[in-house]
Formats: sequence, C-alpha cells, structure tokens
Amino acid sequence: VKKGDVAALAGAYARIVEVSGGGVLGLFTAIRRLRSVHGRIADRLARAGLPLFAQHVDPIDTGTLVDIFRDDPAASLLGTDALRDGVDVPGHSLRCVVLEQVPWPKPSILHRARRAANGGPAHDDRIIRARLAQAFGRLIRSQADCGHFVVLSPAFPSRLATAFPPGVPVLRVTLEEALQRIEARVWSPA
Repeated sequence: VKKGDVAALAGAYARIVEVSGGGVLGLFTAIRRLRSVHGRIADRLARAGLPLFAQHVDPIDTGTLVDIFRDDPAASLLGTDALRDGVDVPGHSLRCVVLEQVPWPKPSILHRARRAANGGPAHDDRIIRARLAQAFGRLIRSQADCGHFVVLSPAFPSRLATAFPPGVPVLRVTLEEALQRIEARVWSPA
C-alpha cells in the first residue's frame, strides 16, 4: 500500500479481516492512522459479523480489549506498540498479524545519540528486527499456532528478513496475492 494513501490502507485492512474471518491483530505506528482506518472500516466489518475493536478508539482499557479479542474468534483488534509488545492470544483467535508499515525508530535527540554510539544504521536495524520479532511472536507461540504475518508497506528492506525464525518464508507479493494466500489457508481449530 502506497505510503500516505489512507483509503487504500483501510481497504487493505478490511479485505484482510474479511478473508481471514476475523482474528486479525492490526498494528500501527501512528494513532492518527489507526483511528482513520478504524473509522473507515468498522461499520463495514460489523455488517459482515466481524467486530472490530481498537486501542485509542474504544473507551476500554487495553487488557479488556485483548480479552474481548481472545474470546471472540470473529473479532479483530487494532492497536499500536503496546499491543505488539504485550498481547497474549494463543490459538485460533489470532490468525493474522498486519503491520501498516515497518516500525522504524522515532527520530529524537536520544535516538540519534544512541544510534551514533551503537553502530549507526546497524543500531536501527537491530531495533526494527526486535520489533518485527515481537510482532511475529504474537502469532506463532507454539507448534499448534499458525497464521499469516503481513507488512503492508512496500518499503521493507530485505536485510530485515532476518528478524523472523529460520525456515519462515518471507515473500514479497501484491496485496491481491496476499489475500489469495490468506483465503486459501484460513486456519480452523482442530
């Protein structure tokens, strides 16, 4: 999805939730984009019987949102880094993790100092790999878990593929192909 195209981003999220039948954890790097996407797709998904909850939108604490998401396999949840780092939803309720873009470090004086002291661009890559591994770890926690991990940004450097465990295929595909792959392998509990 082209950067800055919120309509396309919302459309992509809606279609992924629809083909997954819910069970999507959507992670955002900006609250503004999260709210915009939620506002564009929540009614559409609700009419399809796919409830959508969102951190920074729903007046419910994050722990309760995660509990609701865990208890309803048709539900999906949108959030920011707190969900990337702290969601515990094993099994069928979490079937797909979607990142709207690569979680680059926020530029700040402190970040620039740490970057300069710790290897420059290699420091940023270590941070991003750790964030990607955390997000992927939300999806695959045991041998019984399976699902899809999608990054909607076309700006995903190949060097970051090492964030994922050995043997995990990393494919660059169009949104249409990703949707076909998700739909063909929608996981159902045994």
